[in-house]
Amino acid sequence: MNITLSADKELIKKGREYASAHHTSLNQLVRDYLRRITGGNDAEKAADEFLSLANSMAGHSDSGFKFSRDAIYDCRSDG
Repeated sequence: MNITLSADKELIKKGREYASAHHTSLNQLVRDYLRRITGGNDAEKAADEFLSLANSMAGHSDSGFKFSRDAIYDCRSDG
């Protein structure tokens, strides 16, 4: 179903910039927000939240970094 919303020009501009920076569309942001505030599908909600967190909190490794088996086991024994 399509709806028409009205908002301040600057708000729409900032919303589009935010959406672009998060690799989505303003429409998707609005759909996600509505789904979130209305409860939506629990599994879908969890997946959306995971995707949002994964996109906004992605880590960065040094170029060429690879996990080694020894390093993984060393970390386990430190905890």
